[in-house]
Amino acid sequence: MKLSSHNIELFLAVVDGGSFSSAARALRRSPSAVSMAIAHLEAELGISLFDRGARNAVPTPAAMALLPHARLVAEQLKQLHLHVQQLAQGLESRISLGIAAELDRAPFLRAVQALSQRHPLLDIEVLTAPQDDVLDLLHRGRISACMAFGGGRINHEEQFQLVGSDALLAIISTRHPPGETGRAVYIEELVNLRQIIVASRELALADARPVVGLAHWRTDSLPMALAMVEAGLGWGNFAQAAIAESLAAGRVRRLAFKNTGNGLALPIHLVWMKDRPPGMAARAFLQLLAEAP
Repeated sequence: MKLSSHNIELFLAVVDGGSFSSAARALRRSPSAVSMAIAHLEAELGISLFDRGARNAVPTPAAMALLPHARLVAEQLKQLHLHVQQLAQGLESRISLGIAAELDRAPFLRAVQALSQRHPLLDIEVLTAPQDDVLDLLHRGRISACMAFGGGRINHEEQFQLVGSDALLAIISTRHPPGETGRAVYIEELVNLRQIIVASRELALADARPVVGLAHWRTDSLPMALAMVEAGLGWGNFAQAAIAESLAAGRVRRLAFKNTGNGLALPIHLVWMKDRPPGMAARAFLQLLAEAP
């Protein structure tokens, strides 16, 4: 026999209610109808599910063995029914999101987690790449929306919503002068020190504001860029939230400047294309991202 969703609901109602009468009230049926339905189910399964000799409906060992699987199926059916309703209301079956590699991932992932809890069966893809690459993915239609630093120029094809801000901090390894001594320097001195930057493998930098050094090494990975700075291969200009752990551990030091402050404040946007407005899931993600601590 194939167990139906109604049989699973009936079985769980009796287990949770502890009696046929309690299950009947929960299901809005008569106790005799519930008792008869359970008897038919037991006959078809060929096993006894409840001990009728007791005052209450006590699950048998066989019923207890089936119980965790029945609960799992019931929860999956609940999610499936909800997903069908959401699809009928316009929810996308799949969403692709991007995040610039230079950004702190924590707020983004909290919003993704909240989105998955709101829409458990939604297929979510997350792509990460340097800022210019992730915006290129957006323009080519590979992703629905992306989280990126706000640029100095506004692209008329894009639409965005402010979701946060961060500051780019100039840091250097404690094994690299002037990181060893912690002495203050003039910012112009960085021009002649090798800079480690996160950048596209192929695309030119659209926003060169964070680049100061005449000589720079590129990588498309923020963890690799940070590791290169920690190894003393150069200095970097990275988002404060993304490097907080390295700063706290003393692996890198925030540079002190004699003639200016250290910190370029930049807005963080969720960006999408004007001709491809965000769907139901993308709008929910935007809301969750804006609310993320």
